[in-house]
Amino acid sequence: MRRRNRRKNRMRKHCEKKCYLGPLSAKERNEKAFTIRYEAAEDQRNAHLSRPVCNGDEWLYPKKIANFSKGLPHNSLGEVDMNSYNRYIKALNSGKVSDFNSIPMGGPVKLSNPQAAYALDLIGSDSHKMNLAVPPTFSSAWQAGEMAEVYWQALTRDVSFSEYSRNPLTKAAAAELSRLSDFRGPKSNGEVTTETLFRGNTPGDLAGPYISQFLWKDIPFGAKTITQQYRTTLPDSYHLTSYDAWLNIQNGGSSEAPKYDLKSRYIRNGRDLSAYVHQDFSYQGPLSACLILLSFGKEAIAQTNPYMNSATEGGFVTFGAAHILDLVAKVTRAALEAAWCQKFLIHRRLRPEEFGGRVHNHLTGETCYPFHKELLESQVVQQTFKQFGTYLLPMAYPEGCPTHPAYPAGHACLAGAGATVLKAFFNENFHIPNPVEANSDGLSLIPYGDTPLTIGGELNKLASNIALGRDTAGVHWRSDGIEGLKLGETVAIEILKDYSKTYNERFCGFTLTKFDGTTITIK
Repeated sequence: MRRRNRRKNRMRKHCEKKCYLGPLSAKERNEKAFTIRYEAAEDQRNAHLSRPVCNGDEWLYPKKIANFSKGLPHNSLGEVDMNSYNRYIKALNSGKVSDFNSIPMGGPVKLSNPQAAYALDLIGSDSHKMNLAVPPTFSSAWQAGEMAEVYWQALTRDVSFSEYSRNPLTKAAAAELSRLSDFRGPKSNGEVTTETLFRGNTPGDLAGPYISQFLWKDIPFGAKTITQQYRTTLPDSYHLTSYDAWLNIQNGGSSEAPKYDLKSRYIRNGRDLSAYVHQDFSYQGPLSACLILLSFGKEAIAQTNPYMNSATEGGFVTFGAAHILDLVAKVTRAALEAAWCQKFLIHRRLRPEEFGGRVHNHLTGETCYPFHKELLESQVVQQTFKQFGTYLLPMAYPEGCPTHPAYPAGHACLAGAGATVLKAFFNENFHIPNPVEANSDGLSLIPYGDTPLTIGGELNKLASNIALGRDTAGVHWRSDGIEGLKLGETVAIEILKDYSKTYNERFCGFTLTKFDGTTITIK
């Protein structure tokens, strides 16, 4: 019996040795995996920690007029009940479920997942180690410029992007934003023009049509092709322009249903873009772009891909479709974790919707707030009152903004992260084949042939479209989007850095162009 058992053991070990191939034994591989994990953790633990800084408005204004409070109870001016706000701050500071459950709410609408701000991730950098630039203060010229822009974006929602150069409203918007002392949108020769109006600040944003090719071109989806015509809302649909409706929504009240167009359309104006970023799932834009890019063939793949010149292999699980699709999804959730940390635990910035209520109550003499005079004297504020009878910001969505603070924009963070991954895997200089643009009614696409459009530029534009589309809806500020893109980019870079050490292929690192125009290699 013992002799037979010894023979079986010898046979088993022999079979194990024969069946398991590879340059490393199981034990050696286990040690290598541990070393990579340990060194990545050590790098993260030893990384420089900088102290997060807010703009100080929460401490400057005792009534918290510059901070997000939607969903909590408010007085007739839309100013938050301080007992409720203090309980909210106590819960954020303690992280205790019991403290969150005891926050007095103003109505049935709930806060949007504040406990996500405490989530830990095991790849990339911890969300609490990433910092943002300090956002504008309530009374600054910078804030006045951002509010004037979102008013203009609301009033021009129904203007086709192809008609910006000749429409009186977009001409007036460009002229007024040019006159503001601290407006930080893109300019041409120091002036906002109808060609730069409401666009992003990244390389490629000013090239070609306003909308990225990745929001217009057909999407290959397995055995099906998805045409990018989307449900939109009816022209002249504006919400929260009456004071009672606005105050009800601030208190967490319910809202009416949106009124939809019977026809689906290609995105051709701000209203359509607002509708897209209202109903999209988290990484829909980057995922769609990835599927389109994969259909362009080998020439669209980054030269750093280790399989570009292989005579016997092609990428799939690594450096192929499965790899890229996985990372596009993975980085966007991590980017939202970083956004939620900034939103709830650091900045708690109010939304444009709330700011519009402050403007209305100030200009109607109900109270007095320290606005910058450039906003109060602006043409767009008076134009809003003339059209709607209030100074409230006309919202694209019946429910107004989400119930989480403004800074940074979650859509911008996930778009920035997704675009960064795609720039790492694809050739940014590749020209998009057969570019298109929507006609003025959004029912068809027509060829666009004025200037070549590159993958890198159109990915940047996609990210900006998603970020600034939320401004067009009235739910975010320009700085929410611009800084959100950068935060998402940082999240993606840190994750790519961790993964770059896990591949067997002879790989020299991911090379990409950042949103600020600099080129980096991630190893």
